[in-house]
Amino acid sequence: MDKIEKALARLSKKERAWVRDMLLRLRSGDYQGLNIKKLKGRDDIFRIRKGDIRVLYQVRGGRIFILAIDRRSEETYKM
Repeated sequence: MDKIEKALARLSKKERAWVRDMLLRLRSGDYQGLNIKKLKGRDDIFRIRKGDIRVLYQVRGGRIFILAIDRRSEETYKM
């Protein structure tokens, strides 16, 4: 099991449903209503926030790569 699957397993059903919906919206280009911010000092890494859940992703060559799905903590943004 990779780290994204482990992170999803730690979430509640409701949170997993939100993440799934958010990923589908991200893939389709529907960013409206998503709380997206670019991380400081990085041109290609963004975060999406809902409550204390953070999804970090990177855009390379027009493709989206999910880097992390986690609850907000001191370790969330350390890479």
